[in-house]
Amino acid sequence: APGRRGPARRIPPETRGPLPPPRGPPAPGAGGAPLRPSGVRAAPGGPAGRGRPGWPTLLLLLAVCYAVAALGSLAAADSGDTYQALERPSWAPPGWLFGPVWTVLYGTIAVAAWLALRGDGTRAGRRPAMVLWSVQLALNLAWTPLFFAADAYGWAFAEICLLWLALVATVVAFARRRRAAAVLLLPYAAWVTYAASLNLAIWLLNT
Repeated sequence: APGRRGPARRIPPETRGPLPPPRGPPAPGAGGAPLRPSGVRAAPGGPAGRGRPGWPTLLLLLAVCYAVAALGSLAAADSGDTYQALERPSWAPPGWLFGPVWTVLYGTIAVAAWLALRGDGTRAGRRPAMVLWSVQLALNLAWTPLFFAADAYGWAFAEICLLWLALVATVVAFARRRRAAAVLLLPYAAWVTYAASLNLAIWLLNT
């Protein structure tokens, strides 16, 4: 009769409709949901930026380069008078030019090393690049006392040739890690080439 409920009818499992979807957003990575929205870069501390030297490393490299410059100045306190007394070729620069040029170049040497440390490639590739960088910097320091303090122009020319070779190898190693690091060393390489030619000319004119 109307108003009276009959016995409940059971619906076979195969005729039931699909279950309702679960409430709430899907868990990350589930159902095709991305772990990170597209266009968002990983944080510097994540896998992409982990282990890259920061600003303190740059300051340390600048300190090392300008310490080399200071030691070279101490080793050749009378370099200005010595340079003026030498027989020089007509294309030799004035003595006052060396200070400003080297001040700029030592800065680029430090920044290039910093960029190479932050460059692409494995961490294992950093070591040979920085070893070459350190070797050329040590040879840079050794040239000043040889030329100005010891007046050994021939030995100074041989030494600056070794510096040039080490610098070329450093440029190649830096280019493999970051092109900008190698480009920053090119003015330095050009000046060393010019300085080697000047060293040779002075040696020939004063012996």
